[in-house]
Amino acid sequence: MTRTRIKICGITREEDLAAAVAAGADALGFVFYAPSPRYVTIERAAQLMAQVPAFVTKVGLFVNAEPQAVRETMAQVPLDLLQFHGDEDAAYCAAFGRPWIKAARVRPGFDLLEYASLFAKAPGVSGLLLDAHVEGYGGGGKTFDWTLIPRNLSLPVILSGGLHPGNVAEAVRTVRPWAVDVSSGVEAARGIKDAQKIIEFIAGVREADAGPSL
Repeated sequence: MTRTRIKICGITREEDLAAAVAAGADALGFVFYAPSPRYVTIERAAQLMAQVPAFVTKVGLFVNAEPQAVRETMAQVPLDLLQFHGDEDAAYCAAFGRPWIKAARVRPGFDLLEYASLFAKAPGVSGLLLDAHVEGYGGGGKTFDWTLIPRNLSLPVILSGGLHPGNVAEAVRTVRPWAVDVSSGVEAARGIKDAQKIIEFIAGVREADAGPSL
């Protein structure tokens, strides 16, 4: 059976962290982008990450951050993986000596093969996160046309953008990504997760993993 990895992003509360871990999340995302309703300070992130058990990946999300801000964050919180969600180039992403993923905002006419090639050979790159093209950076709750994803991308695909318990099984069966990433799709309110939605989301992924592709 294929096992799609699952990241729950935008963790801001201890109870949400505990619910995601208990439900079987592989990774937790912490947003270091002040305009986001899911933003956490370095101090708050440190409190939360102290409760993350072994073998759950801690991901820090940044958007066009000054390099020194990223380094200061890394020095104070134990991030395993960096996620760059803005207009960062490969040299920037690779400059921190930590594994990283890069987000791409997908829309018709956007050449994903060319975009992936810009990052594929950079040191530390671990995947390409595909999100919908919306105003702002992430957390928009919008899906995109999954048929726009080439089958021969040069990086592992992390599927994001408008995923929720009602569509994630279809998404996994259709795309067969390496991982899925969800934030608003498992929320009761912006920045507040819903434990039951997390359980249902992960169950949807596992259901799709056990069945045939579309």
